[in-house]
Amino acid sequence: MKIGYLFPGQGTQTVGMGKDLYEKYEAYRNIYQRANDLTGYQLEDITFRGPEGQLNQTKYTQIAVLTMSLAILELLNHEKIEPTACLGLSLGEYSALVCGKALNFEDGIKIIKKRGILMQELCPKGDWHMVAIMGLDEEKVTKICKSITSGFIAPANFNCPGQIVVSGEKEAIEEAIQKAKEEGARKTVELNTAGPFHTIMLEEAAKKLKEELENITIHKFETSVIKNIDGKVYNDSDNIKDILAKHIMCPVRMEEGIRTMLNMGIDTFVEIGPGKTLSGFVKRINKEVNVININSVETLENAIAFIKGGNA
Repeated sequence: MKIGYLFPGQGTQTVGMGKDLYEKYEAYRNIYQRANDLTGYQLEDITFRGPEGQLNQTKYTQIAVLTMSLAILELLNHEKIEPTACLGLSLGEYSALVCGKALNFEDGIKIIKKRGILMQELCPKGDWHMVAIMGLDEEKVTKICKSITSGFIAPANFNCPGQIVVSGEKEAIEEAIQKAKEEGARKTVELNTAGPFHTIMLEEAAKKLKEELENITIHKFETSVIKNIDGKVYNDSDNIKDILAKHIMCPVRMEEGIRTMLNMGIDTFVEIGPGKTLSGFVKRINKEVNVININSVETLENAIAFIKGGNA
């Protein structure tokens, strides 16, 4: 069995996520305490009690999702389960970098706190939305975005065949939805996010993030990590800090990243964190591999039993 870890990003958060894991496992609670100490937040209050409006603020969403993913990762580490490679969507790339040991826990928490604040505070003013377009290919969605005249819009996430996320101003998004339907889109789904993420509109935030990234240390990879920016494995010649800064204003190449993992021989994908969005992407790309998501006590226990049984 070759295991690949997947880490979700912003938009997967829900009030109460991971509460049963927190109540059952001391190691899980310890991760939250360490994150609280580093951020000055009370993540249990924000995550388990909300209100939803607070959790959905970018500066809280990002650290809440990261902390949940890293707490589950800690439980898997205790079970001596190790991946061959890992991949995260957007902020999930930082979870993957911590998993791969390129970032230590403290730097991962600190930089995501800064990233969330910058992406919220330096987001240009406007009524911004992100929408997933289902049933059209990359070429058609890109062409639609270029044809929009009512405001800014651009592709933001290339998730899997037939699912591409666009990011932009409300009127431009509405025009794109109409054109997508005319082109044969199956449906559109609005994401639970609050900015023109992964577009050039985040250029100022990217510059400020680069300055913050200079304060952290990048370590030698112990596990392969796949980049969002091009779907390829990080290598020793990559300028990781530059890539992470550009990351927030460049489209996420999730489909290419998953295909890279498949080409590495990954046959068991484990999604670690809230929701099961990434599991769905994998299934759209390859129906033959094992796909597991861990976001509760039950799913954790089932995953451990399956992996240890498969490796017996």
